[in-house]
Order: sequence, then C-alpha cells, then structure tokens
Amino acid sequence: MDRGFTEHPAFGGGCQCGAVRYRVTAGPAKDCVCHCRMCQRATGNAFAPLVEVQADRVGWQGTPAEWASSNVAWRGFCPTCGTPLYFRSDDTIEFMAGSLVQGTPFNPAYNASVESRVGWLDALTHAPSKTTDPAILAEVRTLQAPEG
Repeated sequence: MDRGFTEHPAFGGGCQCGAVRYRVTAGPAKDCVCHCRMCQRATGNAFAPLVEVQADRVGWQGTPAEWASSNVAWRGFCPTCGTPLYFRSDDTIEFMAGSLVQGTPFNPAYNASVESRVGWLDALTHAPSKTTDPAILAEVRTLQAPEG
C-alpha cells in the first residue's frame, strides 16, 4: 500500500443542505493537505484537506454532481447547495475534510504541491485568535442540515 495510508474507522459526511451524504466503510485511508492551484480554486481556499479512500468503499445518499477539472480528475459537489465534496481520480475518492461529520479523525500525513502554498499560512500560528461572539451565535438560525 502507498505511503501515508493508515487504517481508519468507518466515517461519513456530506453537504451543507443534506441532499448528498456519503458513508465510507472502515479500511485504509490517507489524510493529506493539497496546496495546488487546482485545489485552491476548487475550494475557494488556500488549500484542500483531503481523505483518500478506494471508491468501492463509498456508499451514497443523494447523487453528487461532477465536473472534470482536468483530463484525469473530477470534482464532486452538491448540485443543490454547491458544497465541494471530493476529488476523484481513477479508483479513489479524496473527500474534503470539511465535509466530514464533526469529530471524524483527520491527521494529515503530508502536504502536497507545496510549490503553490500561499505564503501567509505560516503567519497564522502567530496571529491573534478569538472565539465567535455568543451574541452573534444566539441570533444565527442555521439553514444547514444536521450533521450525520
């Protein structure tokens, strides 16, 4: 098995609106963070934290939409709310860690495509941090589906 794969318990996840959910059976998985420009653009973020598994271990509720982002890869997303869900290539699927059910273990084995890593990431460890104002949280009524 490729370097970086470890045994993972079964896990699941899905999109914000709940239209697409997935479940992955227990087995080998690889956690990594990809900094390539394609992942940056696909997520609208500085990097994509990904969990790679064999595609035949994935079960779906709802049907994700896909877009071919290159000649060898497809990006899966919810056709209703647009949540980016995965990167698929050959016989593997790499799920976006942000789509995992909260509490799912994620321990990146490495950083990929570091030539595209944004320079300001290192500064984040020294930047001031703050929690969300409870008054704001009290006013927010989420329209997101419950996790699970």
